[in-house]
Amino acid sequence: MSQLSTHVLDTALGKPAGGVVIRLEFQFADGWEIIGEGQTDADGRLKDLLPVPLEAGHYRLTAEIGQYFAATSRETLYPTAQIDFVIPEGGGHYHLPFLISPWSWSTYRGS
Repeated sequence: MSQLSTHVLDTALGKPAGGVVIRLEFQFADGWEIIGEGQTDADGRLKDLLPVPLEAGHYRLTAEIGQYFAATSRETLYPTAQIDFVIPEGGGHYHLPFLISPWSWSTYRGS
């Protein structure tokens, strides 16, 4: 079983991105299903996305960054940022942050 954490940083402003809706999906045999959803806090973190550990499998973590930029009166090229990832058996801890700006976004596996 694995743990997942995330946060969103607005690199254009150099600060955490609060109020970003985050959704976690799992790929079952018949398609994708939302298994967790929440909103980042003032520190850009979502601490209670999923209360149980993740099993091995294929996941998608989506940040609704278009809504965030609209709320801060900025245009953006990307309405969503999505991390598509696989957790192997015995996975461990996965920290997958979103680094966003109005014209780009990126991620990495943190600790």
